[in-house]
Amino acid sequence: MKKTVLYDKHIALSAKMSAFGGYEMPIQYEGIIKEHQAIRKSVGMFDTCHMGEFIICGETAVSDLEKIVSSPVSSIKQGQCKYGFICNENGGVIDDQILYRQGETDFMMVVNASTEQKDFQWISEHLSGTTEIINISDTTAKLDVQGPLSLRVLHKILKEPLVDLPYYYFKNNFFQDEKIIVSRTGYTGELGYELYCSTDIVQSLWDELLNLGVAPCGLGARDTLRLEMGFPLYGHELDDTINAAESGFNKAFGEKDFIGSKKIKESNNHENRLVGFMLDGRRSARHGDAILDLKGKGIGKVTSGSFCPSLNTACALGYVPQEYSNEGAQVIIRTERNEITANVSALPFYKGGTGRKKPSDFI
Repeated sequence: MKKTVLYDKHIALSAKMSAFGGYEMPIQYEGIIKEHQAIRKSVGMFDTCHMGEFIICGETAVSDLEKIVSSPVSSIKQGQCKYGFICNENGGVIDDQILYRQGETDFMMVVNASTEQKDFQWISEHLSGTTEIINISDTTAKLDVQGPLSLRVLHKILKEPLVDLPYYYFKNNFFQDEKIIVSRTGYTGELGYELYCSTDIVQSLWDELLNLGVAPCGLGARDTLRLEMGFPLYGHELDDTINAAESGFNKAFGEKDFIGSKKIKESNNHENRLVGFMLDGRRSARHGDAILDLKGKGIGKVTSGSFCPSLNTACALGYVPQEYSNEGAQVIIRTERNEITANVSALPFYKGGTGRKKPSDFI
Protein backbone atom coordinates (compact mmCIF):
# COMPACT_ATOMS: atom_id res chain seq x y z
CA MET A 1 0.00 0.00 0.00
CA LYS A 2 1.13 3.53 -0.74
CA LYS A 3 1.06 6.13 2.04
CA THR A 4 0.22 9.81 1.79
CA VAL A 5 2.62 12.39 3.17
CA LEU A 6 0.26 12.75 6.16
CA TYR A 7 0.41 9.08 7.14
CA ASP A 8 2.43 9.71 10.34
CA LYS A 9 -0.07 12.39 11.37
CA HIS A 10 -2.88 9.85 11.18
CA ILE A 11 -0.94 7.28 13.19
CA ALA A 12 -0.18 9.89 15.86
CA LEU A 13 -3.93 10.51 16.18
CA SER A 14 -4.61 6.75 16.50
CA ALA A 15 -6.64 6.67 13.31
CA LYS A 16 -8.11 3.38 12.16
CA MET A 17 -6.36 2.74 8.84
CA SER A 18 -7.44 0.66 5.87
CA ALA A 19 -6.68 0.19 2.17
CA PHE A 20 -8.42 2.53 -0.26
CA GLY A 21 -7.48 3.29 -3.86
CA GLY A 22 -4.07 1.68 -3.40
CA TYR A 23 -3.30 3.78 -0.31
CA GLU A 24 -3.40 3.15 3.41
CA MET A 25 -5.95 5.75 4.45
CA PRO A 26 -7.67 6.83 7.69
CA ILE A 27 -11.19 5.42 7.99
CA GLN A 28 -11.99 7.09 11.30
CA TYR A 29 -10.41 8.82 14.28
CA GLU A 30 -12.93 9.32 17.11
CA GLY A 31 -15.83 7.74 15.26
CA ILE A 32 -17.69 8.06 11.98
CA ILE A 33 -20.84 9.63 13.42
CA LYS A 34 -18.90 12.21 15.44
CA GLU A 35 -16.81 13.14 12.40
CA HIS A 36 -19.91 13.26 10.20
CA GLN A 37 -21.61 15.67 12.59
CA ALA A 38 -18.47 17.83 12.80
CA ILE A 39 -18.79 18.49 9.06
CA ARG A 40 -22.54 19.09 9.17
CA LYS A 41 -22.43 21.43 12.18
CA SER A 42 -18.91 22.84 12.48
CA VAL A 43 -15.76 22.08 10.46
CA GLY A 44 -13.60 19.07 9.67
CA MET A 45 -10.84 18.11 7.27
CA PHE A 46 -9.94 15.15 5.09
CA ASP A 47 -6.57 13.98 3.81
CA THR A 48 -7.15 13.68 0.06
CA CYS A 49 -3.49 13.62 -0.95
CA HIS A 50 -4.15 10.26 -2.61
CA MET A 51 -6.11 11.90 -5.43
CA GLY A 52 -4.47 12.25 -8.83
CA GLU A 53 -3.72 15.54 -10.58
CA PHE A 54 -2.72 16.08 -14.22
CA ILE A 55 -1.73 19.22 -16.08
CA ILE A 56 -3.11 19.21 -19.63
CA CYS A 57 -1.98 22.08 -21.83
CA GLY A 58 -1.20 23.18 -25.36
CA GLU A 59 -2.86 24.80 -28.36
CA THR A 60 -5.06 21.73 -28.97
CA ALA A 61 -5.88 21.10 -25.28
CA VAL A 62 -9.44 22.41 -25.56
CA SER A 63 -10.36 20.43 -28.68
CA ASP A 64 -8.76 17.27 -27.29
CA LEU A 65 -10.53 17.57 -23.94
CA GLU A 66 -13.84 18.17 -25.69
CA LYS A 67 -13.48 14.63 -27.08
CA ILE A 68 -12.18 13.05 -23.87
CA VAL A 69 -14.53 14.43 -21.19
CA SER A 70 -18.33 14.41 -21.28
CA SER A 71 -18.86 17.97 -20.03
CA PRO A 72 -18.39 21.14 -22.12
CA VAL A 73 -14.81 22.44 -22.07
CA SER A 74 -14.58 25.50 -24.31
CA SER A 75 -17.23 27.32 -22.26
CA ILE A 76 -15.39 26.84 -18.94
CA LYS A 77 -14.20 30.22 -17.70
CA GLN A 78 -10.69 30.75 -16.38
CA GLY A 79 -10.90 30.10 -12.65
CA GLN A 80 -13.90 27.79 -13.04
CA CYS A 81 -14.18 24.03 -12.33
CA LYS A 82 -16.35 21.54 -14.21
CA TYR A 83 -17.41 18.02 -13.24
CA GLY A 84 -17.60 15.36 -15.93
CA PHE A 85 -16.92 11.77 -16.98
CA ILE A 86 -14.16 10.13 -18.98
CA CYS A 87 -15.98 7.45 -20.97
CA ASN A 88 -14.99 4.50 -23.14
CA GLU A 89 -16.42 3.78 -26.59
CA ASN A 90 -19.28 1.75 -25.07
CA GLY A 91 -20.42 4.63 -22.86
CA GLY A 92 -19.00 3.16 -19.66
CA VAL A 93 -17.28 5.48 -17.21
CA ILE A 94 -13.51 5.13 -17.00
CA ASP A 95 -13.51 7.76 -14.24
CA ASP A 96 -15.29 10.86 -13.02
CA GLN A 97 -13.10 13.95 -12.73
CA ILE A 98 -13.10 17.70 -12.15
CA LEU A 99 -11.43 19.98 -14.69
CA TYR A 100 -9.88 23.27 -13.54
CA ARG A 101 -9.27 25.90 -16.23
CA GLN A 102 -6.09 27.70 -15.24
CA GLY A 103 -5.56 29.54 -18.53
CA GLU A 104 -6.74 29.75 -22.12
CA THR A 105 -5.02 26.46 -22.99
CA ASP A 106 -3.97 25.28 -19.52
CA PHE A 107 -6.02 22.86 -17.38
CA MET A 108 -5.62 20.82 -14.21
CA MET A 109 -7.61 17.59 -14.02
CA VAL A 110 -8.32 15.91 -10.67
CA VAL A 111 -8.99 12.16 -10.83
CA ASN A 112 -9.54 9.27 -8.45
CA ALA A 113 -6.57 7.55 -6.84
CA SER A 114 -7.57 4.03 -7.90
CA THR A 115 -7.79 5.02 -11.57
CA GLU A 116 -4.92 7.51 -11.79
CA GLN A 117 -2.58 5.37 -13.92
CA LYS A 118 -5.39 4.06 -16.11
CA ASP A 119 -6.69 7.60 -16.65
CA PHE A 120 -3.24 8.94 -17.51
CA GLN A 121 -2.68 6.24 -20.11
CA TRP A 122 -6.13 6.62 -21.67
CA ILE A 123 -5.89 10.41 -21.90
CA SER A 124 -2.33 10.26 -23.27
CA GLU A 125 -3.44 7.90 -26.04
CA HIS A 126 -6.20 10.30 -27.11
CA LEU A 127 -4.25 13.58 -27.18
CA SER A 128 -2.92 15.35 -30.23
CA GLY A 129 0.81 15.74 -30.63
CA THR A 130 0.52 19.40 -29.67
CA THR A 131 -1.19 18.73 -26.34
CA GLU A 132 0.95 17.85 -23.33
CA ILE A 133 -0.09 15.92 -20.21
CA ILE A 134 1.99 15.95 -17.03
CA ASN A 135 1.25 13.85 -13.95
CA ILE A 136 1.86 16.06 -10.90
CA SER A 137 0.22 13.73 -8.38
CA ASP A 138 3.41 12.83 -6.49
CA THR A 139 4.34 16.47 -5.83
CA THR A 140 0.82 17.72 -5.13
CA ALA A 141 -0.87 17.46 -1.73
CA LYS A 142 -4.55 18.08 -1.09
CA LEU A 143 -6.66 18.80 2.01
CA ASP A 144 -10.44 19.22 2.01
CA VAL A 145 -11.76 21.56 4.73
CA GLN A 146 -15.52 21.17 4.95
CA GLY A 147 -18.35 22.49 7.12
CA PRO A 148 -20.22 25.72 7.95
CA LEU A 149 -17.21 27.10 9.85
CA SER A 150 -14.66 26.26 7.11
CA LEU A 151 -14.49 29.80 5.72
CA ARG A 152 -14.00 31.34 9.15
CA VAL A 153 -11.12 28.97 9.90
CA LEU A 154 -9.38 29.39 6.55
CA HIS A 155 -9.49 33.17 6.83
CA LYS A 156 -7.22 32.80 9.88
CA ILE A 157 -4.43 31.03 8.02
CA LEU A 158 -4.63 32.13 4.36
CA LYS A 159 -3.42 35.48 3.03
CA GLU A 160 -6.36 36.30 0.75
CA PRO A 161 -10.09 36.25 1.62
CA LEU A 162 -12.34 33.57 0.13
CA VAL A 163 -15.73 35.14 0.71
CA ASP A 164 -16.10 36.07 -2.99
CA LEU A 165 -15.29 32.57 -4.31
CA PRO A 166 -18.38 31.17 -6.07
CA TYR A 167 -19.41 27.51 -6.06
CA TYR A 168 -17.33 25.43 -8.49
CA TYR A 169 -14.64 28.09 -8.90
CA PHE A 170 -11.05 28.29 -7.67
CA LYS A 171 -8.39 30.92 -7.07
CA ASN A 172 -4.77 31.20 -6.01
CA ASN A 173 -4.03 32.00 -2.39
CA PHE A 174 -1.05 31.87 -0.03
CA PHE A 175 -0.17 29.80 3.01
CA GLN A 176 3.16 30.54 4.69
CA ASP A 177 4.12 32.64 1.63
CA GLU A 178 3.69 29.66 -0.69
CA LYS A 179 1.14 29.88 -3.47
CA ILE A 180 -1.64 27.31 -3.23
CA ILE A 181 -4.89 26.65 -5.09
CA VAL A 182 -8.18 26.88 -3.21
CA SER A 183 -11.36 25.58 -4.84
CA ARG A 184 -14.96 25.28 -3.72
CA THR A 185 -16.42 22.11 -5.21
CA GLY A 186 -17.35 20.16 -2.08
CA TYR A 187 -18.36 16.53 -1.72
CA THR A 188 -20.24 16.73 1.54
CA GLY A 189 -23.11 19.11 0.79
CA GLU A 190 -21.67 21.69 3.18
CA LEU A 191 -19.73 24.88 2.61
CA GLY A 192 -16.20 23.70 2.01
CA TYR A 193 -12.89 24.21 0.26
CA GLU A 194 -10.17 22.08 -1.29
CA LEU A 195 -6.57 23.17 -0.78
CA TYR A 196 -3.90 22.08 -3.28
CA CYS A 197 -0.34 22.70 -2.14
CA SER A 198 3.13 21.20 -2.33
CA THR A 199 3.97 18.13 -0.29
CA ASP A 200 6.55 20.31 1.50
CA ILE A 201 4.00 22.39 3.42
CA VAL A 202 0.96 20.15 3.79
CA GLN A 203 2.04 18.85 7.20
CA SER A 204 2.27 22.43 8.52
CA LEU A 205 -1.12 23.16 7.00
CA TRP A 206 -2.60 20.09 8.71
CA ASP A 207 -1.09 21.08 12.08
CA GLU A 208 -2.36 24.65 11.91
CA LEU A 209 -5.87 23.51 11.10
CA LEU A 210 -5.73 20.93 13.89
CA ASN A 211 -4.60 23.62 16.36
CA LEU A 212 -7.58 25.75 15.32
CA GLY A 213 -9.95 22.95 16.31
CA VAL A 214 -10.67 21.49 12.88
CA ALA A 215 -11.71 17.88 13.38
CA PRO A 216 -9.72 15.26 11.47
CA CYS A 217 -12.18 13.09 9.55
CA GLY A 218 -11.75 9.76 7.80
CA LEU A 219 -13.16 8.10 4.74
CA GLY A 220 -16.01 6.60 6.77
CA ALA A 221 -17.56 10.02 7.38
CA ARG A 222 -16.75 11.14 3.86
CA ASP A 223 -18.80 8.21 2.58
CA THR A 224 -21.84 8.84 4.78
CA LEU A 225 -21.78 12.54 3.91
CA ARG A 226 -21.64 11.97 0.15
CA LEU A 227 -24.30 9.25 0.38
CA GLU A 228 -26.70 11.64 2.12
CA MET A 229 -26.21 13.97 -0.86
CA GLY A 230 -26.70 11.18 -3.42
CA PHE A 231 -23.26 11.77 -4.94
CA PRO A 232 -21.58 8.92 -6.85
CA LEU A 233 -18.45 7.05 -5.84
CA TYR A 234 -16.35 5.55 -8.60
CA GLY A 235 -16.32 1.77 -8.39
CA HIS A 236 -19.79 1.80 -6.81
CA GLU A 237 -22.26 3.97 -8.75
CA LEU A 238 -19.92 4.41 -11.71
CA ASP A 239 -17.67 1.99 -13.55
CA ASP A 240 -16.59 1.14 -17.09
CA THR A 241 -19.36 -1.46 -17.57
CA ILE A 242 -22.37 0.74 -16.68
CA ASN A 243 -23.70 3.08 -19.36
CA ALA A 244 -23.15 6.61 -18.08
CA ALA A 245 -26.69 7.69 -19.03
CA GLU A 246 -28.17 5.28 -16.48
CA SER A 247 -26.45 7.15 -13.65
CA GLY A 248 -28.80 10.09 -14.11
CA PHE A 249 -26.01 12.63 -13.58
CA ASN A 250 -27.07 14.74 -16.53
CA LYS A 251 -25.01 17.72 -15.37
CA ALA A 252 -21.94 15.75 -16.45
CA PHE A 253 -22.97 15.79 -20.12
CA GLY A 254 -22.67 18.49 -22.74
CA GLU A 255 -24.57 18.83 -26.02
CA LYS A 256 -21.63 17.59 -28.07
CA ASP A 257 -19.94 14.47 -29.41
CA PHE A 258 -17.31 12.85 -27.22
CA ILE A 259 -15.88 9.36 -26.83
CA GLY A 260 -18.81 7.11 -25.89
CA SER A 261 -21.51 9.72 -26.53
CA LYS A 262 -23.17 7.70 -29.31
CA LYS A 263 -23.76 4.74 -26.96
CA ILE A 264 -24.82 7.06 -24.15
CA LYS A 265 -27.47 8.73 -26.32
CA GLU A 266 -28.97 5.45 -27.59
CA SER A 267 -32.23 4.89 -25.71
CA ASN A 268 -31.86 1.11 -25.71
CA ASN A 269 -28.89 1.57 -23.36
CA HIS A 270 -31.11 3.22 -20.74
CA GLU A 271 -32.87 0.16 -19.33
CA ASN A 272 -31.83 0.82 -15.73
CA ARG A 273 -31.74 3.88 -13.55
CA LEU A 274 -29.69 4.82 -10.48
CA VAL A 275 -32.08 5.77 -7.67
CA GLY A 276 -32.03 6.47 -3.96
CA PHE A 277 -33.75 4.33 -1.33
CA MET A 278 -34.87 5.22 2.17
CA LEU A 279 -34.79 2.05 4.25
CA ASP A 280 -37.15 1.08 7.04
CA GLY A 281 -35.05 1.74 10.16
CA ARG A 282 -31.35 1.97 10.95
CA ARG A 283 -30.29 -1.37 9.45
CA SER A 284 -27.97 -0.73 6.51
CA ALA A 285 -27.71 -2.23 3.06
CA ARG A 286 -24.28 -2.75 1.55
CA HIS A 287 -22.69 -2.69 -1.89
CA GLY A 288 -23.82 -5.75 -3.81
CA ASP A 289 -26.98 -6.49 -1.81
CA ALA A 290 -29.88 -7.68 -3.98
CA ILE A 291 -32.87 -5.44 -4.68
CA LEU A 292 -36.15 -7.39 -5.06
CA ASP A 293 -39.65 -6.48 -6.12
CA LEU A 294 -42.50 -7.19 -3.71
CA LYS A 295 -42.91 -10.69 -5.18
CA GLY A 296 -39.28 -11.54 -4.41
CA LYS A 297 -37.94 -11.23 -7.95
CA GLY A 298 -34.42 -9.83 -8.24
CA ILE A 299 -34.43 -6.51 -10.08
CA GLY A 300 -31.13 -4.85 -9.20
CA LYS A 301 -28.16 -4.36 -6.90
CA VAL A 302 -27.27 -1.87 -4.19
CA THR A 303 -24.23 0.22 -5.10
CA SER A 304 -23.83 2.08 -1.77
CA GLY A 305 -25.58 1.93 1.58
CA SER A 306 -25.15 3.13 5.14
CA PHE A 307 -26.86 4.49 8.21
CA CYS A 308 -27.17 8.24 7.58
CA PRO A 309 -26.59 10.19 10.82
CA SER A 310 -28.23 13.43 9.65
CA LEU A 311 -31.45 11.58 8.85
CA ASN A 312 -31.39 8.96 11.62
CA THR A 313 -32.23 6.23 9.15
CA ALA A 314 -30.47 4.06 6.60
CA CYS A 315 -30.23 5.05 2.93
CA ALA A 316 -28.90 3.38 -0.18
CA LEU A 317 -28.25 3.90 -3.87
CA GLY A 318 -28.79 1.24 -6.51
CA TYR A 319 -29.68 0.46 -10.11
CA VAL A 320 -33.16 -0.82 -10.95
CA PRO A 321 -35.23 -1.05 -14.17
CA GLN A 322 -36.98 2.17 -15.18
CA GLU A 323 -40.41 0.87 -14.13
CA TYR A 324 -39.24 0.63 -10.50
CA SER A 325 -37.57 4.05 -10.41
CA ASN A 326 -40.52 6.30 -9.60
CA GLU A 327 -40.43 8.12 -6.29
CA GLY A 328 -42.34 6.19 -3.63
CA ALA A 329 -42.00 2.81 -5.33
CA GLN A 330 -41.51 0.07 -2.74
CA VAL A 331 -38.86 -2.65 -2.97
CA ILE A 332 -37.16 -5.17 -0.72
CA ILE A 333 -33.40 -5.17 -0.12
CA ARG A 334 -31.94 -8.54 0.85
CA THR A 335 -28.89 -8.18 3.09
CA GLU A 336 -26.71 -10.92 4.58
CA ARG A 337 -28.94 -11.11 7.66
CA ASN A 338 -32.43 -10.13 6.64
CA GLU A 339 -34.78 -8.44 4.18
CA ILE A 340 -35.50 -4.72 4.57
CA THR A 341 -38.38 -2.77 3.06
CA ALA A 342 -37.29 0.38 1.21
CA ASN A 343 -38.89 3.15 -0.81
CA VAL A 344 -37.48 5.03 -3.78
CA SER A 345 -36.60 8.55 -2.64
CA ALA A 346 -35.75 11.81 -4.37
CA LEU A 347 -32.12 12.90 -4.16
CA PRO A 348 -30.42 14.34 -2.27
CA PHE A 349 -31.60 12.53 0.85
CA TYR A 350 -30.29 15.37 3.03
CA LYS A 351 -31.57 18.78 2.00
CA GLY A 352 -30.16 21.02 4.73
CA GLY A 353 -26.63 21.46 3.36
CA THR A 354 -24.82 24.81 3.31
CA GLY A 355 -22.73 24.04 0.22
CA ARG A 356 -24.48 26.44 -2.17
CA LYS A 357 -25.30 29.19 0.31
CA LYS A 358 -23.55 32.55 0.31
CA PRO A 359 -20.16 32.32 2.07
CA SER A 360 -20.77 35.78 3.55
CA ASP A 361 -23.48 34.22 5.71
CA PHE A 362 -20.80 32.23 7.54
CA ILE A 363 -18.22 34.90 8.40
